[in-house]
This record gives sequence, C-alpha cells and structure tokens, in this order.
Amino acid sequence: MSTGFPEGLISGTSGAAIIRLHLQPRASKTELCGVQGDELRVRVTSPPVDDAANRLCTEFFAKTFKTAKSNVTIISGQKSRHKRLQISGTTPQEAAALLADLL
Repeated sequence: MSTGFPEGLISGTSGAAIIRLHLQPRASKTELCGVQGDELRVRVTSPPVDDAANRLCTEFFAKTFKTAKSNVTIISGQKSRHKRLQISGTTPQEAAALLADLL
C-alpha cells in the first residue's frame, strides 16, 4: 500500500505508530497542513509556553485517531518544533491510511 509519504515519516511496530512532526504554534487554526520534507506539518493555536502547544498537539492527535489522550505521547522534541509522536494502539499502516485520507 503506497500512501505517498516520505520514508521515515511514519514508522513503528504492530502496537504503535511513530510520526515525525513539524509543529507550528500560534496558528489561527489547529490543523494538519501536509508534508514538509520528511515530516508531517501540524499547526496548533496554542503558544509554545508552559507545554501548551505540546498538550494541544497530543489532544488533536488523540481526537484524530479516536483514542485516549494517554495513548498519544511525544517521545522526542519536547522543546523543539521537530517532534516524534507515538500513538499506541494503531499500526504504522493504519496511521498512514488515516493521514492520507485527511490530507
């Protein structure tokens, strides 16, 4: 199944998908914006203060993947715009298919 995503953007195991993100805080709308290089570009309305942008990012992906917020964690890039997000309970193939439908 080809989704058209660059290699490495979505990886993981059978129990969790890991997605590389480029997060843009202080946007006018929280949304997926497409692919930039080898990362999924995501805009969030929260500022990058007191972890607000990271919290909104994990909440947004929990809602997008219809899973609990506790299943979505930022595994690297806590203080950076470049992040790796892990979504437990979904496979990389399922994540790629869902994101391809949304983009």
